[in-house]
Amino acid sequence: MTDRLKGKRALVTAAAAGIGRACALAFARQGAYVIATDIDENGLATLKAEGVQEATRLDVRDSAAVLALAQRIDAVDVLLNAAGHVHHGSVRECTDDDWDFSFDLNVKSMHRTLRAFLPGMLTLGHGSIVNISSAAGVFKAAPNRYVYGATKAAVAALTRAVAVDFITEGIRCNAICPGTIETPSMLGRAEALGPQGRETFVARQPMGRLGTAEEIASLAVYLASDESSFTTGVAHIIDGGWTL
Repeated sequence: MTDRLKGKRALVTAAAAGIGRACALAFARQGAYVIATDIDENGLATLKAEGVQEATRLDVRDSAAVLALAQRIDAVDVLLNAAGHVHHGSVRECTDDDWDFSFDLNVKSMHRTLRAFLPGMLTLGHGSIVNISSAAGVFKAAPNRYVYGATKAAVAALTRAVAVDFITEGIRCNAICPGTIETPSMLGRAEALGPQGRETFVARQPMGRLGTAEEIASLAVYLASDESSFTTGVAHIIDGGWTL
């Protein structure tokens, strides 16, 4: 099935790599006009060659820049928040700076984009917001994911709050809670564990494999599309059975 997002304008953050990139490409393949954003301009440049219509640098930690982009591109039908950082460590390894940075990028960035782009959606009378959360911290605790889990639980709560506040105004807000997904970020963390790092992540997966960014993007397309018009405020788990 194609053209599931035909006629929709979609903004995607952290679109240069990983889940954000897969979502931007999937949205474009399904007919959306995609505005892909990231701080990685080299990664953004390659997206346009693969069918994404617009790619622009955006630091989601910069409130003024987020607001300026919203004013420039006008209203969007779909907002996908994918920016995030995985801090490794327990409370003992988490400094105040680590805590502040993680919450700024993983949670406050979504607050910024919501504040900037929700008014346009309200003017349109509709909109679908998809926030990337995590199975870790929402459905299950993971070792050495102290502040990461806290931020992702906050994302799930933020998602429900937006859903209930704007349910009568045509706005839907859902979260995706991935398990272990094979992305450049995840592979970097695996490499830091040593030669068997990737196998360590695979070993904890009941299905015996890691998830793919494209599998997450398939769910994002559904949530962005009118097919999910009766769905809001839900944290959708997609983890290969990790939390069973």
